[in-house]
Amino acid sequence: MTTSGTAEHGLRLIPFHGLRYVPERVGSLAAVTSPPYDVVVRPDGVDHLESADPHNIVRLILPQAGTPAARNEQAARTLHDWLADGILSADPEPALYVYEQRRAGLLQRGLIGALALSTADAGIVLPHEDVMPDVVTDRAGLMRATSANLEPLLLTYRGDDPDPGTGAAAVVERTAQLAPLLSTTTEDGFQHRLWAITDPAELATVTADLGHRQALIADGHHRWATYLRLQEEHGSPTEWDFGLVLLVDTARYPLQVRAIHRMLRRLPVADALAALDGHFRVRPVDGPLPLALDALADASERGNAFLLAGDGAFHLVTDPDLALLDTTVRHDRPEAWRRLDATVLHATLLDALWHVPDAPDQITYIHDAASTVAMAERHGGTAVLLHPVREEVVRDLARQGVTMPRKSTSFGPKPATGLVLRGLG
Repeated sequence: MTTSGTAEHGLRLIPFHGLRYVPERVGSLAAVTSPPYDVVVRPDGVDHLESADPHNIVRLILPQAGTPAARNEQAARTLHDWLADGILSADPEPALYVYEQRRAGLLQRGLIGALALSTADAGIVLPHEDVMPDVVTDRAGLMRATSANLEPLLLTYRGDDPDPGTGAAAVVERTAQLAPLLSTTTEDGFQHRLWAITDPAELATVTADLGHRQALIADGHHRWATYLRLQEEHGSPTEWDFGLVLLVDTARYPLQVRAIHRMLRRLPVADALAALDGHFRVRPVDGPLPLALDALADASERGNAFLLAGDGAFHLVTDPDLALLDTTVRHDRPEAWRRLDATVLHATLLDALWHVPDAPDQITYIHDAASTVAMAERHGGTAVLLHPVREEVVRDLARQGVTMPRKSTSFGPKPATGLVLRGLG
């Protein structure tokens, strides 16, 4: 994905002094990492990670206390203590970092750096999802209190050629042949490796290459919106003019796209199904879950489709009444947007038929299908499972400046949190 501008009109990724765990001061690097904050299934996931190591990064990204202010103060105090005690330490030279994830034939490499936020209004960084204001407020409070970017968001761009002969791609591949700063394997089976780029010539090559490119936000829309809010609060020039990102060239390393599912905490499956009568086709499908998801994938090829669960069975929801869609889905968006499963879910099902507000006490967003079903069964709610959107649909809408309903997609693999942080000030 490129633009026709010069280096001043594209991506600008600058080196920074990475904050990293000191391996000798923790049980293992794997034990102190975490998935991104919005992937951790609370509270089970937080408890599991906290018990893995007393210095697990989840104590910073999801601090446990009674109020938002208390949580933020606790995270700030924890970060201060870890720095003072030598648990975390800043690298002596500013660097861009090559980050690699590898598992069972899957390989992804990208660049971690501090991205100039001045590109936000220039169509250089393209969001594709709406955000929830309360989540942005929560993340802003945490970043403000800790004066840190605790985890990178994930951006993608399209390089010129899958064969990395020149430019940033060549720098990434050359660096990955050297001895890494760290190597660890997390419990999900991913091996993670990290290298630092400090050579001025290599950094200049990256700068020149990225300077005429634009990027799609693959994961981390709320963190991006938080970066922009905090930049506005602090004015310029300050270190808040930059935000921590992982930038992946998908011409060389295509990302996987998965769906994000919904768990409706206060809507029993029986009530959900009753409200669909006469508006959608509903039929039972056989389990177990992988088999039911295959049925969902097959139905998604022909139109809008959803899989409901939570009562010990699976219910495939398809064939919406077209007149109902016409009256519930807004008309001022492209047809591709109007046909999205997430659009129909929010406009027609949640708003018009189920009357479920999009609020944290009503809807929980979960990346894993099995966890969504299990949580719905525990709470007596409804799991709504979706099929992933194709990446080309996401890119086409983003280029048109059209955002998808929030939590529509999950690009991956996502970077592990805790391998490198960015302190501000």
